[in-house]
Amino acid sequence: MPKYVLEFQKKGLVKYTSHLDMLRLFKRAFKTTGIPLEYSQGYNPHPKMGFAQPLSLGFTSCTEYLEFSTSESLRTDIILGRLKEEMPQGINLVGLKLAWTDKTLASLVIASKYRAVLPLSYSARKEDVKASLDAFLKQDEILALKREKKTKKYVEKDIKKQIRFVEIEDFDGRLAFIIYVDAGSASNLNPELVVQSFAKFAGITLEKGDVEIERLSMEFAD
Repeated sequence: MPKYVLEFQKKGLVKYTSHLDMLRLFKRAFKTTGIPLEYSQGYNPHPKMGFAQPLSLGFTSCTEYLEFSTSESLRTDIILGRLKEEMPQGINLVGLKLAWTDKTLASLVIASKYRAVLPLSYSARKEDVKASLDAFLKQDEILALKREKKTKKYVEKDIKKQIRFVEIEDFDGRLAFIIYVDAGSASNLNPELVVQSFAKFAGITLEKGDVEIERLSMEFAD
């Protein structure tokens, strides 16, 4: 049966919709529009559908991917047109195409790029922030508190090897970091940890929600 890849954006207040609720949203959309999803076999069948990489709650995104299989072949323009009618404000469907690989996108993601926009008060301190960032990245170790999956406890970990690059840019009159980090099953780093670690290093006070983070792109192995 055909497998498709849907590209979409997540903007505005819908950023507070969780990963599981996003799955439910799309399941309802497929059911309402009559697009027949293919289901797995076994005692508890479920639709063959999944995101390339979960997006953290509170993040917006320019590029998200949902892959799914249908039980019958349908034209991509028909599927896209039907789904667009069911999307809430903030979920913008960009395009749909047939999958280019039999592997799951989740198994192929290796990196993600993000933009982290700092509060307006830091816009006039670009040179100071840049100097601090250069010193921050030159450290032998970059430590951050990461939550372990098994114990659920927060442990200080060295995240330097998971950071591919960080640079500064001006974004709509505000200072922003472009953060490129490992992503996927083999190695995954939340860009928020980079921001938190930098803030601690630079002596900057950032409250939760002060920094607006948006995923710009994903990189795949194939």
